[in-house]
Amino acid sequence: MKGSDYLVFFIYFIVVASYGYWVYRKKRQESVSASHDYFLAEGSLTWWAIGASLIASNISAEQMIGMSGSGFKLGLAISAYEWMAAATLIIVAVFFMPVYLKNKIFTMPQFLSQRYNSKVAMIMAVFWLMLYIVVNLMSILYLGALAISGISGINITFCIMALAIFAIVITLGGMKVIGFTDVIQVFFLVLGGLVATYIALNLISGGKGIGAGFNVLQSKASEHFHLIFKKDNPNYIDLPGLSVLIGGMWIANLSYWGCNQYITQRALGASLPVARKGLLFAAFLKMLMPIIVVLPGIAVYYIVKENLGGITPDQLLTTTGVQDPNKAYPALISLLPAGLKGLSFAALTAAIVASLAGKANSIATIFTLDIYKKVFNTNASERNLVNVGKISVVVSMLFAVLLSLVVGDALMGEGKQGFQYIQEYTGFVSPGIFAMFIFGFFWKKTTSSAALFATIGGFIASVLLKFLPGWVDLSPLYQFGWSVPNGAGVYEIPFMDRMVIVFLICAIGMYFISIYQHKRGIVSKGLDVDTRMFKTSTGFAVGSLIIVAMLVALYSAYW
Repeated sequence: MKGSDYLVFFIYFIVVASYGYWVYRKKRQESVSASHDYFLAEGSLTWWAIGASLIASNISAEQMIGMSGSGFKLGLAISAYEWMAAATLIIVAVFFMPVYLKNKIFTMPQFLSQRYNSKVAMIMAVFWLMLYIVVNLMSILYLGALAISGISGINITFCIMALAIFAIVITLGGMKVIGFTDVIQVFFLVLGGLVATYIALNLISGGKGIGAGFNVLQSKASEHFHLIFKKDNPNYIDLPGLSVLIGGMWIANLSYWGCNQYITQRALGASLPVARKGLLFAAFLKMLMPIIVVLPGIAVYYIVKENLGGITPDQLLTTTGVQDPNKAYPALISLLPAGLKGLSFAALTAAIVASLAGKANSIATIFTLDIYKKVFNTNASERNLVNVGKISVVVSMLFAVLLSLVVGDALMGEGKQGFQYIQEYTGFVSPGIFAMFIFGFFWKKTTSSAALFATIGGFIASVLLKFLPGWVDLSPLYQFGWSVPNGAGVYEIPFMDRMVIVFLICAIGMYFISIYQHKRGIVSKGLDVDTRMFKTSTGFAVGSLIIVAMLVALYSAYW
């Protein structure tokens, strides 16, 4: 990177920091340091701020680096995570958000305590904290630092430290600062991502424009433009055919977007109409994300394959000579001219910092409101709660830094797909969480014992299915598409299909446990649910139909 690149990045840093400080000062003048204001920005986020914050928190190193890497290896099929998320956001807006807001639910453990009991809530609060720190926070920090180090040449340890400090500064201002600075982060993210995509497609077309470049990419790298894999595809284990449309992808997305403190927190402080508009806006943005995070990976695949110049195969290798998909996006950034490289560098940093800040705020919210206040200090003052929240932000980030330095390379280095790592290990708890929430929403007979079964039993079932290939030969299931060989030639069940199996185990177990307990006179606690809550405005319905039509068109064109 040259001086002009660092200047562009410095301008980005000043703009974000200054705006964040202005929002923080204005917030302090308008209200006291109430815990709900700090953790939720209650009533102060607009629909466009909610939508932008959702995307800024979601699109991070795992997408910019991990998903671009998966685009390099798998092709357009990895876009299913983005496009199916758009449909999921509509479902969350229609069915999940009214339940949360009607019952004044501000954290996911609070929902579990209110619907089931404090034991279920506490177990899941600890589960979520471990998941957020060990999987999400650590992976975002490591992958982000790896990319920034690759682009700038700065030591990766320094990059990890710098990203953590920047994120802490943003997070300490509270949810309102995060929400409004995320609008700027999304601007840089989208602009920088589009610039990188433009440069790649223009290079592929020989300077004839992005349209010509995209046509070349579709015709000469057609193997990377299929959304649904057949079972003989070597990447079927990552995206097992129709499971992306009617199977595990729904569980992954509904659990992430509808039962996840990190995400739902953006809308929990708003009114239902505002929250729904924000989620719909986020859905439209999700439809555009593959242009920014998947196409660059496919472009690098073609550039390397055709030896067009600018990117050499060596740039994608680890020190041990293994091809690393995670290096695809940084390699593309290296092609950009001075100034534009700084813009894309800022976009990448924006994506990483926004996600780190959002994740750290959610960790602070769960720890403070659902553990500290209920276990350690039931009479804590509002100011005390905010201070504990700030301390937990710093502590969680320190843990993430240590994990990144100690095990980051072992888990996500040496050619591993960072994005798939996050999806698979989050999938160990997603089916149980989703079953527990969906039954808790819509079936009043669901008991707390059934919820505990989904929580603990679902996790155990996921672990057993993961290690099942080591005990049983699953190759006979290949003819049905239920098992495929992994990199070592061992037949295993794709993790997306494992999620479906675990969800069914949880659902069946919850049903029979609840029925049995009701027969014994055990009464469960239902939520205040009225079918009239699910009615939407005409504008929301029209916007939703447009997104569904876009999805049908895309899957018809690239099946």
